[in-house]
Amino acid sequence: MIKLLHYMKPHKKMLAGAVIFLFFNNFTAMLLPTLTAELINVGVANRDIPYIYRICVIMLAVAVSGGLSSIVSAIMASKATAGFCKELREAVFMKAQQYSLTDFQTIGTASMITRCTNDINIIQRSGMMFLRILLPAPLMTIVGLTLAFRTNVRMAFFFVAVILFFGIMAYLIGRKAIPLFQHIQKRMDQLTYVLREGITGVRVIRAFNREEFEKKRFVDSCHDYRDVAVKTGRVFAILLPSLFLILDLSVASVIWFGGIQVTAGSMEIGSIFALIEYLTIILFCGVMAVMGFMEIPRALSSAERINEVLNLTPEIRDEPAADIKSSLRGTLEFQDVTFMYANAEEPVLSHLSFTAKPGETTAIIGGTGSGKSTIANLIPRFYQINEGKILLNGIDIRQYPQKTLRDRIGFIPQKAFLFRGTIESNIRFGKNDASMEEIQAAAKVAQAHDFIEGLENGYHSYVAQAGSNLSGGQKQRIAIARALVKKPEVYVFDDSFSALDFKTDSMLRKALKAEIKDSSLILVAQRISTILDADQIIVLDDGKVAGIGTHKELMKTCAIYQQIAATQLSEKELQGKEDHGHESA
Repeated sequence: MIKLLHYMKPHKKMLAGAVIFLFFNNFTAMLLPTLTAELINVGVANRDIPYIYRICVIMLAVAVSGGLSSIVSAIMASKATAGFCKELREAVFMKAQQYSLTDFQTIGTASMITRCTNDINIIQRSGMMFLRILLPAPLMTIVGLTLAFRTNVRMAFFFVAVILFFGIMAYLIGRKAIPLFQHIQKRMDQLTYVLREGITGVRVIRAFNREEFEKKRFVDSCHDYRDVAVKTGRVFAILLPSLFLILDLSVASVIWFGGIQVTAGSMEIGSIFALIEYLTIILFCGVMAVMGFMEIPRALSSAERINEVLNLTPEIRDEPAADIKSSLRGTLEFQDVTFMYANAEEPVLSHLSFTAKPGETTAIIGGTGSGKSTIANLIPRFYQINEGKILLNGIDIRQYPQKTLRDRIGFIPQKAFLFRGTIESNIRFGKNDASMEEIQAAAKVAQAHDFIEGLENGYHSYVAQAGSNLSGGQKQRIAIARALVKKPEVYVFDDSFSALDFKTDSMLRKALKAEIKDSSLILVAQRISTILDADQIIVLDDGKVAGIGTHKELMKTCAIYQQIAATQLSEKELQGKEDHGHESA
């Protein structure tokens, strides 16, 4: 928790103000019982009406000033803790932006969401409880005992005994509750994970009639969370009544023993009221402090989880400033690249080498699990390679700052993802200062302009979260336009034509050919018809290069490519494409 406190620095003045007003409020709370005793012992006993009025006015002023200071303290404490948690959320979010995909797998998406929302909310709530309840409790106890000793020494020692008993009981119960709070956080992570899967995978669940199975998973997770929450609730069910019972019995004891001393003439009756108030304030603060203290373990557990995020060293970090000037543009080269996913037994790519030149299309094809999409993810450095080099314009991509590298790459993922907003804002995501003309030009190349213009609001049409109100093909074309508007040096299409019909696919590839004169195009594909006209085709088999060449060359030299072509194209189509290749030559 201490490591996170430097995020409070921008709000330290607000925090200091909250503490000052809090202490003033506590001072007024302790002053009122003393004034009450004076009112009874002097004013009422002597029937001094002017004195009674004077003390009442003073008490009213003290009560009003105490109430106002409490309000001001609460507002300032709320602003300080809310500001602190804002800084914390920003830090967690910005740290997450530095993570590689491997780093995200280390923590987990569901856990990351829980940490950034629920855990920080717990820290904020605990911060408020610390400022408003835990911090003043020791001060109130010390001041209350001091005033009690000044009023009556015997009763003050009774106070000490009650407070010690109160503290021991709270400790014993708290020791049982603390581990339960840590279990609650883990159960919440699991519940969030199951809930997220159930919502995002709802179509698959319905398609396979697995609603009952998923319902059981969710119900089981809810029951696990409930069981821990009930155990925690039982602890509080015992704790609170017990503490209030001690408070009531202590007040009754003060009245009893105080009444005996008043009868004996060793104590004034007003002092009994003062002692009752002192004890009530001390024990009530103690009860609230115990409640707050029970929250501290949850906050510490949450802080530890937040620290795990902030202290995790990203797998991919920018190297010290290097000279990345080059006369080349759009040249991408893999030199003996080997890559293996974390905890995998074998590399997914082994000793891969090829060069993509500007103005040319480099297609990558292969069977499922051959490493095609992995290549696409390595180019923008979403993962760190294990061996070899990836060069952009003759410079190792590890020497580029990540922002600079990704500014030069137009990446279209396998699963098109759109943000909530408008079609225009989604395309402009690729280039923040893009003009409307640039956006429309990119959409025309992506074959998206016609369907966008056909919508009621055109480019201002609403896009739901993840583009759920658009078809797969529409989402892919908008995602392609988003990359095109950047005019990058390297285009990376990770099977981004899969949802397009053959006519749109053909028109898009034709338009792209004119668009990429100064850029290289990496095209990962499943359909062989998409890559027939590629300048070079890389055939992968179990992460290794099985062949490199044009369609015509590979049909003669690469058995794996021949098998892929035979499964996707008819003999007539194969012959036609070969004849077309002869004519082009």
